[in-house]
Amino acid sequence: MKNFWQKLSKPILALAPMAGVTDSAFRQMCKKGGADVLYTEFVSTDAIVYESKKTFEMLKFSKMEKPVVVQIFGKNPDHYFKSVKVLSELGYDGVDINFGCPAYKVVKSGGGVKLMLNLDLVKELVQAACEAAKIPVSIKVRASITDKATQAKITANDLLEKIKGLPIAAIMVHGRSFERPFDGQVDIEAITKVKRVFSGITLANGGVYSPDAGKALLVQTQADGLGIARGAWGRPWIFKQVKDFLRTGQYKIVDWPEIKKQMLEHAERALQSKGEHGLVELRKQLAWYVKGRLNAAEMRAKLVRVNTLLEVQDILKKY
Repeated sequence: MKNFWQKLSKPILALAPMAGVTDSAFRQMCKKGGADVLYTEFVSTDAIVYESKKTFEMLKFSKMEKPVVVQIFGKNPDHYFKSVKVLSELGYDGVDINFGCPAYKVVKSGGGVKLMLNLDLVKELVQAACEAAKIPVSIKVRASITDKATQAKITANDLLEKIKGLPIAAIMVHGRSFERPFDGQVDIEAITKVKRVFSGITLANGGVYSPDAGKALLVQTQADGLGIARGAWGRPWIFKQVKDFLRTGQYKIVDWPEIKKQMLEHAERALQSKGEHGLVELRKQLAWYVKGRLNAAEMRAKLVRVNTLLEVQDILKKY
């Protein structure tokens, strides 16, 4: 099995998986913006086994995105085995298992970070994926989750200990707990502890909204790279900025004319990959690009109503 992770220069900068965000058009923008590895939105193993047309549409990607990692979620080991067999033949460079999603709908069904409360099942799922895979298997976890019934805290290291010996190529650690999913301080020690015991690639995730923050997280955790998520919202160029800052201590501020150019390119890529429905889905992302600008509220009000590429062009010409 070819392990692309071992061929990448460090530090590795990855676009972290985000449901409803990291579709093909956004991944392409981040690749152009300097990302080394791209993760897809997570897809259901159940949906793959039942051959959901919508799910297989989500699985499409372009060659320019490689290396690209497909992320899966679910709680049925047999479905993991069957779906990973399918995914291994679709041209992806790796498959990632989600043990970190805190979304209510996912957690309520027993998936995502909730799986950390059942480490025996976690081991079954990882083992099934590894047995089926012809591509490297990785995992994404949270720093911890607390069992409400017992008040016991289950950590990323507890999960790693349970699956010790299974051939995991990489792990992305979101340095926040399930109870504090997106706010509060990133738990540096939680990521560092994983790095100390895990022999594969460790990616630190959480709180990287600027090149300065990216460098600080790398230095503090000694991770092999970063998983950048919300920091790339409306700023797919952040990966290059982080790289420049790490190399020279400086980075280029992207000006408004360039932002408009990238917004238009993003819209064109969304239209190409999904048709006009892709522009409807893109509305929220277009609004992210104008955050903090003069007349941002006015622009957002127009951008969240676009239906055609021409409408996007007309709005951008006025500002």
